[in-house]
Amino acid sequence: MEYDFSNCGYTEEELFSRVSHDDLDSEKITAPRYSYWHSVFRVFFRNKLNIVILAVLGLLIVFAYIYPMLTEYDRFGNLMDSSSKHLTPAAAIEKYGFDLKYILGTGASGESTFDAIWNGSRISISLAFICAAINMTVGVIVGAVWGFSKKVDIVMTEVYNIIGNVPYILFISVMVMLFTANFWTMVFALTITGWLGIAYFIRTQVVIIRDREYNLASKCLGTSTIKIAMKNILPFMTSIIVTLLATEIPSYISYEVFLSYIGMGLSEMSLGRLIYEAESAMVTSGWEFEFWSPVAVASIITVVLYVVGQNLGDASDPRTHM
Repeated sequence: MEYDFSNCGYTEEELFSRVSHDDLDSEKITAPRYSYWHSVFRVFFRNKLNIVILAVLGLLIVFAYIYPMLTEYDRFGNLMDSSSKHLTPAAAIEKYGFDLKYILGTGASGESTFDAIWNGSRISISLAFICAAINMTVGVIVGAVWGFSKKVDIVMTEVYNIIGNVPYILFISVMVMLFTANFWTMVFALTITGWLGIAYFIRTQVVIIRDREYNLASKCLGTSTIKIAMKNILPFMTSIIVTLLATEIPSYISYEVFLSYIGMGLSEMSLGRLIYEAESAMVTSGWEFEFWSPVAVASIITVVLYVVGQNLGDASDPRTHM
């Protein structure tokens, strides 16, 4: 039966065209283009709560890094003015007029509590990011090689059994006491052995997947251990690494705050140092803002960093990209 194509409004030549045979084209597989990181961010931003949390994180970063650049903070600028010390937010606004820097009152030296918090936040966040970058880089690389090479495994397992059994907080405290308690001393104390626990965790994950068929095939073809670890194993563990990073960054802020609170932290006015120096204000009527303000900001920063990292780690799992 012959069909009349004139009713379609198109000629037969417009509807049909001859397809030439090409051996190369016949080997091509037609499939939609896939970008891993595009899919990660698509899944991440699909959850509207992540957008809100990311906006809060952005606001915290702006206040911690940009706000101090736009204002002049002098901790001892009002030291000689006794009437400016330990003011509540209402009293500070009544004395100086409505100003953003006085919405949390003033401290023991007459300084703005609001300005002190964000200057301290910059120090604490910078410490966390630097320590996380060092520990994660060293830990992931060493852990990948450790888990894949049995010779390295024998040596590193003994090292971990010796050093890993020393309480981490005790080791940090000793390092801080041996050297001057400044920013880079704290970085050194947090990173000299901080990567070891990360390396052991990565090693455990690598052991689980190192004997899969594609890794055995690469080894039989003569591929080096380092190349197999970097090309075959680590990309497979992206979501695990991101999730681990989400727990590491807030933990360094917690360590800094805790050590400063017990008097063994930074000499700079970090969040921990602010909490330590305002300890007496916690139980003094009218002075509570000096203590609870840095506590609240430190808590918000750690929670937001953790939630963003955890949700990004979940989005990094290819199984969520369906």
